[in-house]
Amino acid sequence: MTIRVLLADDQTLVRAAFAMLVESARDMEVVGEAATGREAVDLARRTRPDLVVMDIRMPDLDGIEATRLIAADEELAGVKVLVLTTYDTDEYIIEALRAGASGFLVKDTRPAELLDAIRTVTAGESLLSPGPTARLIARLLSQTPASAPALSSGPECLSEREREVLVLVGRGLNNAEIAEALGLSPLTAKTHVSRIMGKLGARDRAQLVIVAYESGMVTPGSVREG
Repeated sequence: MTIRVLLADDQTLVRAAFAMLVESARDMEVVGEAATGREAVDLARRTRPDLVVMDIRMPDLDGIEATRLIAADEELAGVKVLVLTTYDTDEYIIEALRAGASGFLVKDTRPAELLDAIRTVTAGESLLSPGPTARLIARLLSQTPASAPALSSGPECLSEREREVLVLVGRGLNNAEIAEALGLSPLTAKTHVSRIMGKLGARDRAQLVIVAYESGMVTPGSVREG
């Protein structure tokens, strides 16, 4: 399957570099480039990409609001958003995740990591690395007013095992790591995560991370070192 990617960044050289990188991958193609958030939303509606690589700071409409519009559009269901940030915009990360982003990267990430991130998010995983990134999310959530994603149900509807899995998702573990921690097979761990998302009405793992923190199931001090 070829992953169809839409690039949104107000810097022409950055877009050109990303486009060359994406096109160099055999399993990806660029279906559009946007210089503003408004263009990103319009192009997403026209091209229906699998994933949008979204800068946060853009004119006309910033990346957070553009992400919110894409996530709220029923006709764009299934379109993933991977946001880009710089170290001086860390405070926007949680806003982006709440708006509907499935993950984020810093702009100085290595080329191979960006391609891996595109594949990871398109496959339905969230890009929320353990260690420093998870601690950053925990800190930001503790400093911002509670604003959990609008879900169909809360964690109280989950079984004991599912709550254990949700805690580990919140701590930044992937399916293989969850399986190892709980003595499960990777497939069983993946099934648990899928069922949790179904019960809560969550779009992806990024929403599960926010729920885990804002429900108090995971606290900043409980995030593992990475």
